[in-house]
This record gives sequence, structure tokens and C-alpha cells, in this order.
Amino acid sequence: MAEPQEFNTPYSPTWCPGCGNFSIWNSLKKALSELEVEPKDVAIVYGIGCSGNMNNFVNTYAFHAIHGRTLPVATGIKLANHNLQVIAVSGDGDGYGIGIAHLIHAVRRNLNLTYIVHNNMVYGLTTGQTSPTSGKGFVSKSTPGGAIEEAVNPPALALAAGATFIARGFAGDMPGLTELIKEAIRHRGFSLVDVFQPCVTFNQVNTYPWYKKRVYRLEEEGYKPDNKSRAFSKSQEWGEKIPTGIFYRESRKIYEDELPALAQSPLVEQDIGNIDITQAVEEFA
Repeated sequence: MAEPQEFNTPYSPTWCPGCGNFSIWNSLKKALSELEVEPKDVAIVYGIGCSGNMNNFVNTYAFHAIHGRTLPVATGIKLANHNLQVIAVSGDGDGYGIGIAHLIHAVRRNLNLTYIVHNNMVYGLTTGQTSPTSGKGFVSKSTPGGAIEEAVNPPALALAAGATFIARGFAGDMPGLTELIKEAIRHRGFSLVDVFQPCVTFNQVNTYPWYKKRVYRLEEEGYKPDNKSRAFSKSQEWGEKIPTGIFYRESRKIYEDELPALAQSPLVEQDIGNIDITQAVEEFA
């Protein structure tokens, strides 16, 4: 069993002191350790943003994708070697802005991978512009008069697209977040874990105290994540009470099971020395 420290690299995180990314970083390492996953069996794809800096701080196979493109790269890795535990890590600007179409299509394919989104409701790396999840009226460098758009609702969006596992965590609750990540990794299918990740530098609205007054765990109310209508109703809760936990989970055949080419073995293990692509090349010449 790999200990959490085995997922450390020689590099120390460079996030702002108090950043919610520290909790997500530690929760992910602890989850992998408790699931007895070895570093060599994990591939993590990172997007652009403060969350993407984690690329330097977790000792697994890693790929630092361009903005919004974590899921296409993660998909390619998973299809090339479906024995790997593949995880994608994005921020809210990365994942719910330029990358939102990739999210919808990854959801409907039901690939067997886990998507962790650091949702701080602001563009932190570029010093504080409004993001897709910023609340209406949010004042920032890009919206000095307040944001006029409604915020993206990740659990509702994923549910409408057909996701088989939808959860929301809070960086201020590391034990709870660790368990959510473990459940997401265990799930056979596409797992979305949206994480409230306070940006202590550029978001002075959605702070740790703000969340701690509002968030509650769904399981504490006896909630069962097996009904889409009930999950959608919970996804609409916002304001004085904000739910965290698993909103919805179902078992469905995964994308990889539908591909005959993967039935024999992972693609990376297959011999392609006797494959002649001359005819295909000539057709496009």
C-alpha cells in the first residue's frame, strides 16, 4: 500500500497560503493511498489555472494540457491503456468555460475516469476575473459593475447530460472530500467531483466562513443518490443551505466496454507490427 507521502514530489506547492488547493491536493493523495493505488498505476491530466500547478506536486504519470482540454487528453490516455486509473483535474474557468463542451461529451460517453474540478468561482491565476461559476452581481476586474450572467450549475448540468456519478465537496472538509474522491474513483463510469475551493486572494465573497455557515452533507439528512428528480431538486439549493456529497449515482455500461478493440487487452499491449496502413494512406494521398 502506497502511503500518502509517496505521492509527493521534490517540489513544494506555490499556492497562496490558505488556498483551498492544499486541501484538494492532500485529499487526492490520501484517497489514492487508502484505495491502495500505486503511483505507477495512475495518470492525472491537469488543465491551465492554479489547479494545474498540482502537476508538479503529485508523483504519478502526468500531462499538463492546454486550457480547457483536460478531458480529451484524459480520454486518449484511458483508451490507450484502460488499466490505468485516469483522473482529470481542472479549475472552474478551465472546466466550465472553454472546456464545457468536452465535459458534456465525456459525460454522455460514460468513460471510466474521474474529473475533479477546483471551483473557486473566480479566475485566480490571471488575478481575479469573473468565471463561469461566479455569482450574479460578482464584482471583479472584468465585471466592475457586477456580473450580469447567471452562474453555471455544475451538478445540474452533469445530471442533464447523463452523468452516472455527480458529487460536490468542500475544501474546508478534508475528511469528507477524501471520501468523495474515493467513491468517485471506485465508481465504474464517468465521475464528476465539483469542489468548493475558496480563493483567499481574489474571491472575498465565497470564503471559508461563508461556506461553513451554509454547506451541509446530504448523507446527514438520509439522502439517497438514486433518483434523478431528487438529485436535480438538490442541485437547485443555493443560499442559506448548500448541499455537499453525492447527488446521483447509477450503474451503466462504460464506453470502454463497447469497443471491441479493447476486449483483448489494452491498446498499448497490442502488437501492431503486422498492420499495413498503405491502403489507408493511399486513399488520402
